[in-house]
Amino acid sequence: MPFTVLLIDDEPLVRAGLRAVLEAQPDIEVVGEAADGAAVIPLVNRLRPDVVAMDVRMPLMDGIEATRLVLRTVPDPPKILVVTTFENDEYVYEALRAGADGFLLKRARPAEIVHAVRLVAEGESLLFPAAVRQLAAEYGTNEAWAALERAALTDREEEVLRLVARGLSNAEIAAGLTVGIETVKSHVSSILAKLGARDRTQAVIAAYESGFVAPS
Repeated sequence: MPFTVLLIDDEPLVRAGLRAVLEAQPDIEVVGEAADGAAVIPLVNRLRPDVVAMDVRMPLMDGIEATRLVLRTVPDPPKILVVTTFENDEYVYEALRAGADGFLLKRARPAEIVHAVRLVAEGESLLFPAAVRQLAAEYGTNEAWAALERAALTDREEEVLRLVARGLSNAEIAAGLTVGIETVKSHVSSILAKLGARDRTQAVIAAYESGFVAPS
């Protein structure tokens, strides 16, 4: 079965370009599109896409609020890929904090766009650029550090979290630590549970905001 994608962007040329790139792939199908975040909920409920490619800045409802609505109201919500013009945009960071799963620049090359959709759909690695990591560190608070301390991660879980924060997939982490991939999946699940994180992106935000991992 192909990955299904819903496109949400107020620029028709951007939607057309993304559709052309994605529909050229045998394992990706664009199932719908809209020009504003206000249309997301009914489309997601009707089309049940695997991934929503969501612009951040839109006139009626921006991608941040649309992301919050999807995650709050849709059972088994899709992955959300933030699409924007500027990688150091604080709106992008706020969308990631709201629950978006990854990040894509509108100027990305076709191969990068396809790779981003596949990564987010599979949910095993991150699209979390250096500029956004720096923003996360700047948002850091003592409360974030205290919350990480309360999570009481084991030494191995801390090691895995650092590797997840670097954007490594489960397979890459398993190879680096010379353990089985199921062991890595178990560690990641435990980390998410202890941090109260919805997914890997939320865990990485916690890691950077707390100062546990520093942007390189």
